[in-house]
Amino acid sequence: MKPIVVDAFGGDHAPKEIILGAFLAAKEFNLDIVLVGKRHEIEKSIEIISKDFSSNLAQRITIKDAPTVITMFDKPSVAVRKRNSSMHVGMELVKHDEASAFISAGNSGAVMAIAMMVLGKLKGVSRPAIGALLPTINGSVLLLDAGANVDCKPIHLLEFSIMGSVFIKHMLGIQKPKIGLISNGSEPGKGNSLVIKSYDLIKSSALNFYGNIEGNEIFSDKVDVAVCDGFVGNIILKTSESVPSIIGEFLKAQISKSLVYKIGYLLSKPAFRMLKKKTDYAEFGGAPLLGVNGACIVSHGRSKAYAIKNAILKAAKFASLDINTKIEEAIEKCSALKYIQRGVENAI
Repeated sequence: MKPIVVDAFGGDHAPKEIILGAFLAAKEFNLDIVLVGKRHEIEKSIEIISKDFSSNLAQRITIKDAPTVITMFDKPSVAVRKRNSSMHVGMELVKHDEASAFISAGNSGAVMAIAMMVLGKLKGVSRPAIGALLPTINGSVLLLDAGANVDCKPIHLLEFSIMGSVFIKHMLGIQKPKIGLISNGSEPGKGNSLVIKSYDLIKSSALNFYGNIEGNEIFSDKVDVAVCDGFVGNIILKTSESVPSIIGEFLKAQISKSLVYKIGYLLSKPAFRMLKKKTDYAEFGGAPLLGVNGACIVSHGRSKAYAIKNAILKAAKFASLDINTKIEEAIEKCSALKYIQRGVENAI
């Protein structure tokens, strides 16, 4: 496999934690990594970090110089003009087949915009989307779109459903992923105009469509892919990310009030550790940018080494399974169902 490109200057803890994550991935998964960013600063960090690893491992880490950093405050329209940024230079490596995948914990809007410009869209895809894996009772659910497209049409939600189904089938091994459409009611006919039209469209496809799901059903294992526009998806994502920390703070405050509570906490500590691990975004590594012509993973801005390591693993698996080719094939197959004959011309 060609190397995985990592934006060494994306995220709150760049470059040290990003580089450490690259070393961990190279060691654990036997992968080659290209770190993109300011060469001098990367070299200084590598000099310190590599002391804890074998000299042979350091040979699996190479550097691609990129003097400009895209900040979290840069608008996408500004970011795309920074041609010598770590994001832009890194994606160019993927575009020219010098690397298998690209990862960044930086500005997600900038990643999306630069990916659209440099990598382009997959054949048949009109709107790439961010897919966020969220924990459920017994597994996980792919939330799609998690923030790339705040305004959508029914045809876009059908595309998200197809891409999500392919991703889950091959990445998680679920042969017939169930697709759920997020709405304010489970009955057909509930929801706004977008949801109502999308319901009929997705139902008429060959996908394993479960139907509408409400917000309280997203984490219940009823579906494998939860589909919505990026406005709704991003609110769900940000809200769900805040819940574990709020519960943790609440428990800390209550436990400190009673000796009995403290003893109970000590006895239950393994269970709390398991809960924390299951709900920790670092376990998922990052969110795939589905629909762009290249493997691209967007990691959380707060990602540290462990999260970056897992993102690299996800990117490597995405590339090795050739998910993008499978998405194109699924889109093409669905296109053969004759959208226009099913009255979809107004949805495009």
